[in-house]
Amino acid sequence: MGTVRYSMLVSLDGYAVDADGSFAFAAPDEEVHAAANDLAREVRTHLYGRRMYEVMQVWQTFGAGPVEPGEPPAPAPVRAFGDLWRAADKVVVSSTLDDVTTPRTDLVTGLDPDQVRSLAADGDVSVSGPTLAATAFALGLVDTVHLFVFPVSVGGGLPALPRDQRLDLALTGVERYGSGVVRLDHRVRR
Repeated sequence: MGTVRYSMLVSLDGYAVDADGSFAFAAPDEEVHAAANDLAREVRTHLYGRRMYEVMQVWQTFGAGPVEPGEPPAPAPVRAFGDLWRAADKVVVSSTLDDVTTPRTDLVTGLDPDQVRSLAADGDVSVSGPTLAATAFALGLVDTVHLFVFPVSVGGGLPALPRDQRLDLALTGVERYGSGVVRLDHRVRR
């Protein structure tokens, strides 16, 4: 039996995206990228909302194959994440998207708790993006939370955790990285 997890890169003040819609403040260095890969390596299925899928689908080709002449190859953790992403199944939850363009990807119009539990029976499921995660939290689907907290305060934007829900969490791990990023791992208390 797998777990349903939520992993996110966040600012110190709790935002996944700043007020301008950018997440550039959370660009991981190789060490943080490798740690995120360790989490992704355990994931069998990624659940995405439309916006997160549109951001992530670049991994279908990024880091795969040869680079353009004169360009340096992508760092090893970047190439590794692309491989992990392409190997995993993806489910995009969207009522506005007409189709998906990447292999191993299904499109559904809503988050179905029974479907998520069925997917988790076969391995770990990752809920990606704060909007979809808020729905998954409200449905009681999320088992673990992994936040990579970057040492920057952005002052506003899209919160990484839902603001209108109480979440009772138990700290299960802390990892510090040379860049000042800290990973906080939690189990959701039920």
